[in-house]
Amino acid sequence: MPRHRNRGGSILLGIFAALVFFFLLLPLLVVFPISLSSAAYLQFPPPGFSWQWYQRYLDDPGWIEATIRSLQVAALCTVLAMGLGVPLAFFLNRSRLPGIRVLDRLTAAPIIVPTIILSIALYGVFARLQLIGEWYGVAIAHTILALPFVVILVGAGLRSFDAAQEQAAAGLGAAWPWIIWRVTLPQLRPSLVSAAFLSFVSSFDELVLAMFLSGASMTLPKKMFDNILMEIDPTIAAVSVLQILLVAVALGLTSLFGRGALTTTITR
Repeated sequence: MPRHRNRGGSILLGIFAALVFFFLLLPLLVVFPISLSSAAYLQFPPPGFSWQWYQRYLDDPGWIEATIRSLQVAALCTVLAMGLGVPLAFFLNRSRLPGIRVLDRLTAAPIIVPTIILSIALYGVFARLQLIGEWYGVAIAHTILALPFVVILVGAGLRSFDAAQEQAAAGLGAAWPWIIWRVTLPQLRPSLVSAAFLSFVSSFDELVLAMFLSGASMTLPKKMFDNILMEIDPTIAAVSVLQILLVAVALGLTSLFGRGALTTTITR
């Protein structure tokens, strides 16, 4: 009986998860057709199909400039988050200093504190540093949000890593920088890849910080938000589809090359 109950519970849980997943994907059934609409305004179902709104996006310097800027911001954010987060994860995992657990919890603060509060605080700091309106200033702010993802994922990989391999390499005469580069980091590849892609996606999709810090130099999410406020045409649907596809590709690559890292994080 218990075995049948467990099996029945698993089936019900699977059905419920499938229904929730389908509900979350329902908007895509509207956005994708509208992006191919031949109408001059948002209309569903579309009267016909055309690539005109994708063409308008590609021909509009404002959209292209915002897209390139978002890619620049996300790329720099990824580099900074990985460059700071990986050493910090090593330090938090390997250090035996008193209070290290408190510091470990503090690194997760940016994903716990509401983004609007963080944005207001950073605006006050960045205004004094004259970073408002600079794309690299937005990238630095996004790095603060992305850093916890890197620390958590890499830290989870380090906790499941067999330190005896490092000791064996050291016993054979290898220097510690060489051990980290040739022994530790290759086995942390799933965690590193997942952290890099999540940093990129979290920056590319971030709106609230960009609204406070980007000024006239709009990122793609801010451009989309302003477009909804000022004028609504199917171009926004075409841009949304392209953004969804980019994020889906990034998450797919994360799943492919970072297999196991996210699962390991759950056991943290």
